[in-house]
Amino acid sequence: MINNKSDFALVTGASQGLGKEIAKQLASEGYNLLLTALPDDGLPQLAKSLETSYFNQVEYLEADLAKLGQVEIVANWANTFPLKVLVNNAGIGGSMPYHHATPDYINAIIQLNVTAPALLIKLLLANLQVQRQAYVLNVSSMAAFSPMAFKTVYPASKAFLWSFSRGLHQELKSSGIFVGVIHPGPIKTNSDVCRRIEQQKLLGRLGQVSPEKLAQIAIRQLFSMNSLLIPGIMNNINWFIIKFTPTWFRLRLLSKVTQREINDSTSFGLSQNI
Repeated sequence: MINNKSDFALVTGASQGLGKEIAKQLASEGYNLLLTALPDDGLPQLAKSLETSYFNQVEYLEADLAKLGQVEIVANWANTFPLKVLVNNAGIGGSMPYHHATPDYINAIIQLNVTAPALLIKLLLANLQVQRQAYVLNVSSMAAFSPMAFKTVYPASKAFLWSFSRGLHQELKSSGIFVGVIHPGPIKTNSDVCRRIEQQKLLGRLGQVSPEKLAQIAIRQLFSMNSLLIPGIMNNINWFIIKFTPTWFRLRLLSKVTQREINDSTSFGLSQNI
């Protein structure tokens, strides 16, 4: 028996980590699901599992949102369903000296973390506005609150998402579309991310919340209409400290942590779903 509720939620980067857990949480809330993630990343199996477990309608589309044309393909697909919730979770990041960064590396981070969520919201806005109340959740990062060396582009991209989300929340709040942004700390999603968290030792693990718990917090606070979501006590303490710490000091401190990660690595690269 499939859930006959007409409300759909679109989750990007849904095949693993936080996106996968958010999809589960939304399914448990009774939403039908639209899932998108990279090809060959287990999305068909996840969709079938969620449909079986929760009796919801689950549709999926494999796409690489780091490619501009793919964003429009996903939007056109999603616009054939009555959309009530959009979760922009897909993201990418990495650590490397900037002089090693290729144009493709830089463009991938900007495209996926900046262009894709901003464009996807724009292309889905009319669909969301049909609903009496709709919700958009953008997944940023605690990294948005401070620049750091050896990451450079990644925290800048997440800072955009923070600023963009806050501005859009103010603009759309009277239209029935609620926009929230969540700032997780380190999340153990895939093997590469787990390795980098461990390399950062204690400082890199501060504020770490499991994907399951993080998804529960994210959806609960989104539907409670909290526009700025800082999950976990430690992350709230970190956020408070960041607000009152001079930029030069935290830049130096965080850059040392990232440099340690670089020094302990044998290779550099991008990590999906950060």
